[in-house]
Amino acid sequence: MGKKVSYILDTNVVIDYIQGNFPDKEATFIENLLFASTPNISVITEIEILCWKHANEEDVEQYKKFIENSKIIELGNDVKLKAIDIRRNYKIKLPDALIAASALVYDLELITRNTKDFENIAELKVKNPWN
Repeated sequence: MGKKVSYILDTNVVIDYIQGNFPDKEATFIENLLFASTPNISVITEIEILCWKHANEEDVEQYKKFIENSKIIELGNDVKLKAIDIRRNYKIKLPDALIAASALVYDLELITRNTKDFENIAELKVKNPWN
């Protein structure tokens, strides 16, 4: 039996999953992750999905339910310091730096469609569910 990998979901994965935008194989991958353990998301992802401009009222309710069933990784001092280090060393947007920092501090694999945003952070484990 393989080692169980803990993960953190990026905003785009949560939105794509709830919107039903994944093909069957990729949706099954995400569903297996969600079935195996409580999803981890950054407080940044929580904020981003609740103010996503394309969401209607039904979407927002689905996002709230997803968040209620997730572990939210808050911006503790360790995450803030790691995000500062990431921003100093890599050209990356602040929300992405905070999500990457959350993954690194808690030793989580980042599940994201936007692997290019994170590719230069060598110590970060990243998986694209679309691949």
